[in-house]
Amino acid sequence: MKMSDLKAGDKGFITSVDAQGEVAQRLLDMGLVTGTKFKVVRKAPLGDPIEIKLRGFMMALRVKEASFITVEKTGQVGDGIPMSGKRGNRNGTK
Repeated sequence: MKMSDLKAGDKGFITSVDAQGEVAQRLLDMGLVTGTKFKVVRKAPLGDPIEIKLRGFMMALRVKEASFITVEKTGQVGDGIPMSGKRGNRNGTK
């Protein structure tokens, strides 16, 4: 599945980046590498760009850039599984 196919609220991790040249380098420089967990925060009204959250910061990607990123969807926001994979209450304690 491509990152560009996900909806707001979907969570997953990157399985591969299939871009070439400058686009590939730009995506890698932004930290979009295999294994990175992310959440789709929102899509613009016309679908472009896509805002994602990863590694504690927000990033906007063009749909074309997101179409180069293969992902595995792991859930949706509100499914009870925190992005960190740790379980606990909202203030970080168990």
